[in-house]
Amino acid sequence: MFIIRADQLLNLATHFIRPPDSLVDIREYGAGNINDTYLVTTAARRRFILQRINRRVFKNPEWIMANIRVYNAHVAARLAAEEESPQTAGAARRWETPQIIPARDGRDYVLDTEGGFWRALTFIEGARTYARIRDAHHAREVGYALGRFHSLVSDLDAGRLYDTLAGYHITPRYLAHHDAVVARGDFARTPEVEYGLRFVETRRAVFSVLEDARQQGKLRLRLAHGDPKVDNVMIDDVTGQAVGLIDLDTIKPGLVQYDIGDCLRSGCNPPGEETEDIDAVYFDIDLCRAILQGYLPLVCGFYTAEDYAHLYAATRLLALEQGLRFFTDYLEGNVYYKVKHTTHNLTRALVQFKLVESIEAQEADIRAIK
Repeated sequence: MFIIRADQLLNLATHFIRPPDSLVDIREYGAGNINDTYLVTTAARRRFILQRINRRVFKNPEWIMANIRVYNAHVAARLAAEEESPQTAGAARRWETPQIIPARDGRDYVLDTEGGFWRALTFIEGARTYARIRDAHHAREVGYALGRFHSLVSDLDAGRLYDTLAGYHITPRYLAHHDAVVARGDFARTPEVEYGLRFVETRRAVFSVLEDARQQGKLRLRLAHGDPKVDNVMIDDVTGQAVGLIDLDTIKPGLVQYDIGDCLRSGCNPPGEETEDIDAVYFDIDLCRAILQGYLPLVCGFYTAEDYAHLYAATRLLALEQGLRFFTDYLEGNVYYKVKHTTHNLTRALVQFKLVESIEAQEADIRAIK
């Protein structure tokens, strides 16, 4: 476990503050499972995000920063073009992207004494994220946010970006890793574990559905966000409108189906993925419909018939994938995700598996949404 002293943390923050401004406050922020995140406040009433990138997960954090620069430059150009267009001038909604704050030496990052990689990003003011969808309006705005993102990058060559997390969302690889962990067998076979093993085994054929479609030329690589969960959508405090997508570490070449599937997986489970009440978990078809109402109008310009045809498969697969990842991490000893107790990842997995069952039971209704 990474532990940093308060004086070290204060010193790291000051590398991103230029005199005469000075540090006033720094505190832990958010509930991310991978990186260590802090909110910094300065004497000039400026706030920014200070974050330690988990190098155990992201082997080349410099690639993340390079990708963010490419993405931000492209989006800035697109937004400027919208402002200049007679059709859209003055009509565009607020949309913000976290900007890189350079350190005093001009680099995008600072290394601590342990080799830890720290970066600073601007804080989007007047907006916040929510762990769960509150109502149908919020759901539509979550869909809008992902649709806006996909629309803005639809003409950005994905080949310009690094693959910051090789194998991410390539579900057959997660299944292969799961099989290797199970083969070692160094875990307790409790009733919950036995249930999870059976659950995965009976759905083995599902794990390759999107990758098979890509190999067959039905789906193509585009630029994907990688983690468009509900709690990564910034909602304006006054208007209630989505104003941005944060957590840009996994922006890279991928399938947009992974994004919309993950968005629906996280958004349509009212109790949320951290609930301990597994029996309360279900896939809310009304929230699904609202998210797609916000999303689909923004992607109709580049979506193909196969993109539409794979929406159900993506929704089912991403819940199954997330459940598999939580479950495997539990079997392996909780080595990837941050946990609050030893069975945290097992409970998370069971939540996702219950969600998969609910999605499967509503397949016809989900496919009917247009």
